[in-house]
Amino acid sequence: MLDKYWKHFKSGTDIRGVAADGVAGEEIDLTNEAIEKMAKGFALWLKEATKKEKLTVSVGHDSRISAERIKGVVIKALCDSGIDVIDCSLSSTPAMFMTTVKLECDGAVQITASHHPFNKNGLKFFTRGGGLEGSDIEAVLQNAQDGRFVEASAKGSIKEYNFMADYANDLCEMIKKGVNAEDYEKPLKNYHIIVDAGNGAGGFYAEKVLKPLGADIKGSQFLEPDGMFPNHIPNPENAVAMDFICKATVNNKADLGVIFDTDVDRAGCVDKSGNEINRNKLVALAAAIALEGNEGGTIVTDSVTSSGLKTFIEEELGGKHLRFKRGYKNVINESIRLNKEGINSPLAIETSGHAALKENYFLDDGSYLITKIIIKMANMGKEGKTLESLIEKLKQPVESKELRMNILTEDFAEYGNNVIKKLFEYAENQEGWNVADDNHEGIRVSFGKGDGDGWFLLRLSVHDPIMPLNIESDVEGGNKIIAKKLYEFLKQFDKLKISCVEDFIK
Repeated sequence: MLDKYWKHFKSGTDIRGVAADGVAGEEIDLTNEAIEKMAKGFALWLKEATKKEKLTVSVGHDSRISAERIKGVVIKALCDSGIDVIDCSLSSTPAMFMTTVKLECDGAVQITASHHPFNKNGLKFFTRGGGLEGSDIEAVLQNAQDGRFVEASAKGSIKEYNFMADYANDLCEMIKKGVNAEDYEKPLKNYHIIVDAGNGAGGFYAEKVLKPLGADIKGSQFLEPDGMFPNHIPNPENAVAMDFICKATVNNKADLGVIFDTDVDRAGCVDKSGNEINRNKLVALAAAIALEGNEGGTIVTDSVTSSGLKTFIEEELGGKHLRFKRGYKNVINESIRLNKEGINSPLAIETSGHAALKENYFLDDGSYLITKIIIKMANMGKEGKTLESLIEKLKQPVESKELRMNILTEDFAEYGNNVIKKLFEYAENQEGWNVADDNHEGIRVSFGKGDGDGWFLLRLSVHDPIMPLNIESDVEGGNKIIAKKLYEFLKQFDKLKISCVEDFIK
């Protein structure tokens, strides 16, 4: 059983912590000693999982300021465990998974904390089967806590290898083949595409993928790795970050703008008019592409997607839409499960930008998704059509809001689940409240015209003592109407901080 200290490092299917000074009140807990034990804990877990005596593990990192320190500790710990290490240095998270495919590594370690602040960092682990599950992370941390490590008779070797060059080249070849232009080597020569890497690991996409294929990348920004993230948070969900790429796309008269998160497992884009293709729009576009050749396939998304998206996927694209749980790993695992049962599911995607295609090992890879989008854009361009026309029939909500309510008790999961249980009972007895029968997380309730004309979803956060409330409406003022209805129920819970709802309905 994990004690409180080791348990706090677990963040879903990752390990996360504070790795650098600079934020008041946040002391470093990802110390060299803790990291060494975690890496050795993974070494033992991997040996037991593979049942192999001799193992090879790749190690990479994003642009964070603590990356080099952590990399050094991880590599030494793995070598001390008798594992041969391939040092890939600055890399994207999806590329590190691909080392298990292309380089036949037994495992991979990516040092990243995704879009989190500069002082945070963490460890993400892969095998050829994909990223580790939450239970696997617990096992790794249990090894670290208990001091259960590999007794190696000899140290492993270290080899440096620039796998990102191979990875970028594979994306180039994918575009060449997918577009099959008259000028095969320069299929993007008539396109102006700009990239905002947010000073993370995604700058390679402009310099090593788009530019060699003939694209004009003038106006691309923040391509240089800088772990302090001086320009904006590298996160396609962040409004400031999206504003940067929207303005850059319009100012440079580009055909497409692309934005990545720090470690490039997520992406968003912008059309030539400066309109975001993000969240529901990105899901719709990815679904339109994924369903080509997969007619009637099931698109698995997270729980907060809009009603308009479901209509678009099922009525316009002819697919099926399964609205599942939040958490990219949950969405991916559900899509994999469906395929194992003989139900074709070509895409698992979260509104956050995590998109995993069946054709690509169900790897959530921002650069792979963008590559598919660019291929589609180029092929539509041959017919005089635009990328935006693919999703022009997607109905967008008039209003959309997320409110996050803190749970003020230690047993937050039990408390939050009780709120949801009681809300089910309450909703079933309220006139005009329609409880969704296809929801897999929390409770989703829809309302008709004159009654808010929209829906809410109340759920429990995957990791934190928070209950997020998502509300969407197809009329102005509809969100407040819906929030007021729900407030009458929520105000009975003294351990649920509902001040954000009170402020919203004023």
